[in-house]
Amino acid sequence: METNTCAPLGNFIDLMLDAICVVDAEGRFVFVSAACERIFGYAPEELIGKPMIDLVLPEDRPRTLQTASQIMAGQPKPHFENRYVRKDGQVVHIMWSARWSEREQVRVAVARDVTELKQAAALQAALYAISEAAHAAEDMLALFRRIHRIIGELLPADNFSVALYDAVHDQLSFPYHADVQEPTPLLRKPAAGTLCAEVIRSGQPLLLTPETLADFPAHLRQIVGRKSLCWLGVPLNSSKGTIGALVLKSYCGGVRYGEKDKELLQFVSNQIATAIERHQLHARLRYMAQYDELTGLPNRGLLFDRLHTALARARREQGRLALLYLDLDKFKQVNDTHGHAVGDQLLHAVAKRLQQCVREADTVARIGGDEFVVLLESLQQPEHAQPAADKLRGALDQPLTIDGHSLRILPSIGIALYPEHGDTAQALLRHADDAMYQVKKGGDQRLLPQDSAWPDAGGREQQPA
Repeated sequence: METNTCAPLGNFIDLMLDAICVVDAEGRFVFVSAACERIFGYAPEELIGKPMIDLVLPEDRPRTLQTASQIMAGQPKPHFENRYVRKDGQVVHIMWSARWSEREQVRVAVARDVTELKQAAALQAALYAISEAAHAAEDMLALFRRIHRIIGELLPADNFSVALYDAVHDQLSFPYHADVQEPTPLLRKPAAGTLCAEVIRSGQPLLLTPETLADFPAHLRQIVGRKSLCWLGVPLNSSKGTIGALVLKSYCGGVRYGEKDKELLQFVSNQIATAIERHQLHARLRYMAQYDELTGLPNRGLLFDRLHTALARARREQGRLALLYLDLDKFKQVNDTHGHAVGDQLLHAVAKRLQQCVREADTVARIGGDEFVVLLESLQQPEHAQPAADKLRGALDQPLTIDGHSLRILPSIGIALYPEHGDTAQALLRHADDAMYQVKKGGDQRLLPQDSAWPDAGGREQQPA
């Protein structure tokens, strides 16, 4: 009586946790064990004859084909890793042990699903990387780019966006948006009417797929992009509430996200929210240290930093620069007559006019009270500074209407040139200040309200000249 010795062996193979795959020289499956269905989601009969490379995640295909060529050249690969896309669209990490059978002209490989191990290791590395990025990134854009790369180590993230919510103004912005098909969304005010707004409003993650879409309210189904296959958004929850959302998206033909992906993204989002808040705080502190709170112009400290840099460049390139020192004549009378609120608005308006008169490379700074300094770099000739001062004076000479009062501004402007009037920041600023006072003493510039009289020193009113 004959016994079938292959049957017990086949049953043993089917019970293995690892999958066995045999691929011919053309790269097509000629045999797969039953365990392949658990790992890849396809029944064995669906895989036979199918090109192996079709299942590989597109980003990993060049490396996979190169390794396959090395195996066929006689180099066994006992620990090769790549990523496959399951039938349901999920991405799995596979460790292969493969060799080439010269006699049979096939590649024989054992596949082990190491997704959970890879994700656990990647998650730990991601948390550390996010914390490190919060301290190392120079600005918010650099932080978001780094976060995008970190997320990409955990999940497919070709289409990734960061949405931030301004609760005070009910405004939704997208400071970072990487998408292969859709442009950066416009600023939304009010923020309602988007999937991001729904995530932020509820404070809960949201996963939309073709299979789950019907389970969601009609207003959500209506705003899902027609081209998108999956939309995954998680809130950025901080100690102050929900400050925004992280969004992953895939299009038809791409990967699909599942519940595990949602949980993973939500877990790292808490660390990301902390990193964003910390970076926003540091940016705010840096801004407060370098810029005038009232006008938004660089303050004295930032002016000196830029002036030192400009001087170093001028010395190196044998160039020229100029400092213009501006003082608003009789500004104190505006505060005394109309109040400090009108005076503050006037300073803000002056700052805007000054900025409109200079080049982008130049600097307009407020160094205190009603005093401003303009740094003009890369002057071709020293006499070019005077036309620049005339332009500033002409811009400020146009009447301003502030809180119902028509005010006309005439500044005193002193000029210092490098290298004629000094070769240090302190020397140039001192010369420009002295020159400004000489103009103030010898000129007739005044700050006059056109709708009222000024009180003189004895309290009597006098009409503007």
